Order: sequence, then C-alpha cells, then structure tokens
Amino acid sequence: MALFQILINNQKYEVDVEANKPLLWVLRDELSLTGTKYGCGIGQCGACTVHLNGTPIRSCGISISTLGDSKITTIEGLKSDNPILKAWEEINVPQCGYCQAGQIMSAVALLNNNENPNDKEIDVAMNGNICRCGTYYRMRKAIKTAVKK
Repeated sequence: MALFQILINNQKYEVDVEANKPLLWVLRDELSLTGTKYGCGIGQCGACTVHLNGTPIRSCGISISTLGDSKITTIEGLKSDNPILKAWEEINVPQCGYCQAGQIMSAVALLNNNENPNDKEIDVAMNGNICRCGTYYRMRKAIKTAVKK
C-alpha cells in the first residue's frame, strides 16, 4: 500500500491503496464517486470514461501510481449547467443509462476541443463508447443541440 495524492473535480484527495489499483476502483471504492461505471474492465466499452487533464481516458486501464499531478474530472465534476448535460436531458438520450456517464464525458471533451463538430467528427470522438441500447442517433442529436446552446 502507498499513499497517493490526487486531484479529482478540483478537490484534493489522499488515498492509501496499492500502486497498481486502477483509477476506476479508486474513484468508486475509495472515494464513493460512483458515477463512473464499470463496464468491461479492459478499456473497450467506454463506460468508465473520465477526463485526464481534459482528455477522455478509460479509468479502468490506468493505475493510480501513473497519475502524478494530473487533474481528473468525473461526471460528478461537471457543472449542472453544462450544455451537454442539458441537451442530453432535452433530447432524452438515455434508455437504460448505464453507459451514459462515459458517453457524456466523451461528448464534453469533444465540444471542449471542437465547438462545432460535423457528423464524422462526432462519430470519431464517440467511437469506442458502446451503447447496447443503440442511442447513438440521440447522442449525436444531443451533441448538435449542445452546440447551439
């Protein structure tokens, strides 16, 4: 076990965990930030997507020991007036909702880097975030709605 200091949602935390413990489990088990979901455990589904210094990453595949001074943002760290959150609600994107935190985090990162993405750019940015309910059309519509806000 080792003591790690991490910055999550602009709040400093200290956790005493194994160095190879994935960020996903630190968030969920140690810090009770359960908005980030466990999907596949191998970084393929996107349910565990968070931002690392503004870039979307799969938190199941990154060890706590590799974070250093990085800034982590989870779904809980988004402001309630975020255009993506508002659009997601307006368009009623979720069906079961399990993948949505990861989807939202990828969409937020997209709009942070591209204020007016086209369909291809949306598809590329959202690629790898699996939705078993197939709400991809509604997600794209919500992203375009958020652009207008």
